Amino acid sequence: MKSFSFLRSLHVSTKLLTVSCNSSLQCRPFHHDFVPRDPKTKPERYKYPPVYDPYGPRPPPSEKIVQLADSIAALSPEELKQIGPTLRDRLKHPKMQPISTDGLDLGPQGGASSGSAKAEEKKAEKTAFDVKLEKFDAAAKIKVIKEVRAFTNLGLKEAKDLVEKTPVLLKQGVTKEEANDIIEKLKAAGGIALME
Repeated sequence: MKSFSFLRSLHVSTKLLTVSCNSSLQCRPFHHDFVPRDPKTKPERYKYPPVYDPYGPRPPPSEKIVQLADSIAALSPEELKQIGPTLRDRLKHPKMQPISTDGLDLGPQGGASSGSAKAEEKKAEKTAFDVKLEKFDAAAKIKVIKEVRAFTNLGLKEAKDLVEKTPVLLKQGVTKEEANDIIEKLKAAGGIALME
């Protein structure tokens, strides 16, 4: 009788086990070698090397390279200046071309080259001009805003904000005839504009 009840309980427990593992619930099998981690211990951290080299360790330079570096270090300053051009010629590297600074403003550090570039700019005839509103009569503010709206395609609020910021650049890169036309219209409306 005892054996029968034992077999029955064993049969029931295996059914429960198969039902619980086959269902959509999570089934966690028993691992005999599982050792729980001590919650008080800190995880091990990877120690980075003092100098990170993505290409790995390199061999030390050869004796020939060390002797060459020593002989270069012993040269006078005049001879050191000649190393670069000589190596470039010997290795047949192309000569570096200077960068043109025609359209660049180098500011105070530009030196003599920036002065000569500005002189060349003055000699060359300008084809694109900017129109700048210098000032306007307070009584003619609405007329000036209407004229600004006409040639800038701005809305009323944007044109009003632009006019209130005088002196302000109204239009850039226009032809000389168009710039003169804009200046005349603003002058008739009560504003003073300049061409730059």
